[in-house]
Amino acid sequence: MHDVIVIGAGLAGLRCAVLLAARRLDVVVLEAGDAVGGRQRTDTVDGFRLDRGFQVLNPAYPALRRSVDLGALALGSFPVGVRVRTTHGMAELRHPVRHPLSVATSLRSGLVSGRDAVALARWATPALLRPLSRLARNDVTMREGWDAAGLRGPLRTAVLEPFLAGVLAESHGETSNAFARLLVRYFALGRPGLPAQGIAAVPEQLAAHARTAGADIRLGARAERVSVLGQGMCVDVTDGDSVRASRVVVAVDPDAVTDLTGLDRPATNGLQTWWFAAAEPPTVSALLTVDGRGRGRGPVVNTVVMTHTVPSYAPAGSHLIAATCLLPRGGDPAEENDVRRHLAEIWGADVSAWELIRRDDVVDALPAQPAPLSAPRSPRYAERLYVAGDHRDTASIQGALASGERAARAVLTDEGRSSPR
Repeated sequence: MHDVIVIGAGLAGLRCAVLLAARRLDVVVLEAGDAVGGRQRTDTVDGFRLDRGFQVLNPAYPALRRSVDLGALALGSFPVGVRVRTTHGMAELRHPVRHPLSVATSLRSGLVSGRDAVALARWATPALLRPLSRLARNDVTMREGWDAAGLRGPLRTAVLEPFLAGVLAESHGETSNAFARLLVRYFALGRPGLPAQGIAAVPEQLAAHARTAGADIRLGARAERVSVLGQGMCVDVTDGDSVRASRVVVAVDPDAVTDLTGLDRPATNGLQTWWFAAAEPPTVSALLTVDGRGRGRGPVVNTVVMTHTVPSYAPAGSHLIAATCLLPRGGDPAEENDVRRHLAEIWGADVSAWELIRRDDVVDALPAQPAPLSAPRSPRYAERLYVAGDHRDTASIQGALASGERAARAVLTDEGRSSPR
């Protein structure tokens, strides 16, 4: 009998396995897929590296810094700012502290008034000074938070709303105000980017750490059922032998967590990403670009030339362009003709020759994070059974890793072992 079975080799499960194996527990990780990573996967298609949905990695996440060697990832960093398609052309807004010379340009864009700048500071500054638990007191929706701060002009409607729609996977401002502030803090402190080998490099590094520590990671092992067996637990595996252990950690996707534990299915938001190849890029800028001309213009919430930040995402002589749309549950997904029309408007370029490489519909891209923000949920679910994942914390890579750490601490405490800080 093993000490612990971890079901799921996503970020939460792998981080948990690393910490448990490092304390010399006998750990088996069961992963239904053909590779580790969960939502953080990268495929190579005709020489292009395609993440499964548009991803970004923020080195300011504390749990990420604790978990991986960031230097080994060879991160390419996106510029800290955003390009906005307006009715008058294209405007660029950059981080005012990191790019002080850009302030005058931002003011001339017509997107930033003095009143809006003060209101944004009023809304965002508490996130730089207070812990999340303080921010979450008397939490409201992001929309209500902006209203209360007096943020109502084009900085909100043309910049923040379209930009955060792609980050939060929802466009109605229903996300927790505290969580939105937390994300803005991480954007302010870090410089998001991507590993040269794709987002999959993160879970692959975690898996290597887990194996080095002694964990056994089994791919193609789908857990069907978790049950109590005497003084331990038993996990039945599809087309395989059952596996027994003293304790089980469930760190899987929303559907599987319900099937294995009986927990209510976590609410999620969906995103759709279109990957295009082009011989020539539509811009020399590496900034993420949004449409600030108001809702109803088209389905694309953001688009970016990936190869300006991570050249390794495309073969020599080609460029990779990503376009992201919302994927509402039960709604109709965007169609290619509409996406191409909207991209042509945003970029002000002829996109007809762009080759569509792949479309990713990620129904469960992010757990929904409605107001009021819930405190991180305990990993202890039942006797000897634990649950981990970003749906138990915050909807982010930070939340997934932190949840895995909490699950590991709970297991070690219940095993009477020393727990990692």
